Amino acid sequence: MNHVKFDETLVIRNVEGENSSDILKHMAANLYQKGFVKESYADAVIAREKKFATGLPTKGCGVAIPHTDIEHVNQSAISVGVLKEPVDFGIMGEETEKTPVKLIFMLAMHDSHSQLKMLQSLMGIFQDEEILLYLANEESEVKIKEEVSKRLNLNNVKGGE
Repeated sequence: MNHVKFDETLVIRNVEGENSSDILKHMAANLYQKGFVKESYADAVIAREKKFATGLPTKGCGVAIPHTDIEHVNQSAISVGVLKEPVDFGIMGEETEKTPVKLIFMLAMHDSHSQLKMLQSLMGIFQDEEILLYLANEESEVKIKEEVSKRLNLNNVKGGE
C-alpha cells in the first residue's frame, strides 16, 4: 500500500457538522482540493454511506470508514477526521441502528484490491481501544499521521507529499 498518499494535511482535527453528510462533505472537499478525488466523490461517498453504512461501535470511540467506487478517485489517499463532537453514523450491516462516531477514516482508493487491503489493515487499529483513544485525543496532526502511518505500514510517505 506504498502508493497510498497520507500526510498531516489529510488529518483534520475538530471537524464539526450537524450530521454525517456534513462531515463527509467537509472531508471530501479537502481530498478534492488536493486533487486526490474527482468532483463527484463527495456526492458518491454520501450516497454510498446512506445505502451501506460504515459506522462501527468500537471500544473507546466509534469510527466510520466512508469510501466509494474507484471511478471517483484520481489517486489513492486516506484522510483521518477527528470530530469535535461525536456524530451519529449508521452501523455497518444494520438497517436503522446508529452509533456515535468520533474518528473518520475516509478512503479514496484507486483500485478495488487496495481498498480491501486497506479496510483489513484498518481493522487492526479499530480493535485497539488504546490507539483509538490516542488518535481521538491527540492534538498534533503530525503525531496522528505518524501513528496511523506506522499502523498501516505507510511509513515511507513523507510530510507534504
